Amino acid sequence: MISSLSIRNIVVAIICSFCVFSCSEEPKKKKNKETQGAMASSVGNINNLSVVIDNELWKGNLGDTIRKYFGAEVPGLPQEEPLFSMRQMPPQAFSGFATKNRTFLKIEKGGKANFVLFKNKFATPQRGAVFVGKTDDEIAEQIRIHAEEVIKIFKKTETLEKQKRIRKSLEKIPSLKEKFGITLDIPTAYRIAKEEDKFFWIRKDIQNGSANIMIYEMPLSAVKKDSNTISHIIKMRDSIGASKIPTDEGGKFITEMAYAPYLFETELDKRFAFETKGIWEIKNKYMSGPFVNYSIKDEKNNRLLVIEGFIFAPSIYKRNNMFELEAIIKSIKFR
Repeated sequence: MISSLSIRNIVVAIICSFCVFSCSEEPKKKKNKETQGAMASSVGNINNLSVVIDNELWKGNLGDTIRKYFGAEVPGLPQEEPLFSMRQMPPQAFSGFATKNRTFLKIEKGGKANFVLFKNKFATPQRGAVFVGKTDDEIAEQIRIHAEEVIKIFKKTETLEKQKRIRKSLEKIPSLKEKFGITLDIPTAYRIAKEEDKFFWIRKDIQNGSANIMIYEMPLSAVKKDSNTISHIIKMRDSIGASKIPTDEGGKFITEMAYAPYLFETELDKRFAFETKGIWEIKNKYMSGPFVNYSIKDEKNNRLLVIEGFIFAPSIYKRNNMFELEAIIKSIKFR
């Protein structure tokens, strides 16, 4: 017979073995959970979009629909440049490293008409959009309905990524806070070209030209929200540009009137702003380029704070340079 003492010893041994096993398993479980939760970093150049679609569909009407919306012309540029540089691949190629692009658009033919948005599905940060339908027409209709929403999400994702890259090496300009009560994330490649009490001109040398940012104050009444808003903005920027941006004798830095500027409404650091995109020119000098003007209603400080980015770079594409200027301006913080 087994004594009560032996039974007690056996029970103790079993309990100890269970504890050892549990203790050794817990770190493994925790480690596996951490490994599963880890997500690869997304990759890709700014404004590059992966389009996952069968080759034949890409060559046909469905591909034309995708190009119509996601390859549409960027407003306010002197040359035609697409919203996104698209890289097409068939579904069977969309695996492994190919799934890590920061933005992707996928076409799935055969299912019920549907549209799905993904966030950080294969990498981080990442946004994806999947359009589903039984026929080309059904899928095209889903694209038409949701394209504006998807483009806005993709552009925000790219702006945040650009700002993240900019923050790796920032130029310190304390006088922006002292004179305007703001901060901006400005890359170290930029330098101050002109600094006055209520006017700043910051610039960077680029291929064949320069990228520029102007900052100045105006009365709140300088730009009204009415049927003449665009005229108010043109009048304001022309008066400042003509007096503050130096040009050769006889020239003035003004708005090119042959192309009507685009006007949008937006928000910067929780303040209403007019966003104007158009072409500037130096009168009689055959010089021109794109600009983006943000007229921010800073009612707390009873002023209109104006920040404008513009590019001078003849004969080269300007989308990415303008996108950088927009990303810098959108980093504004009021102190």
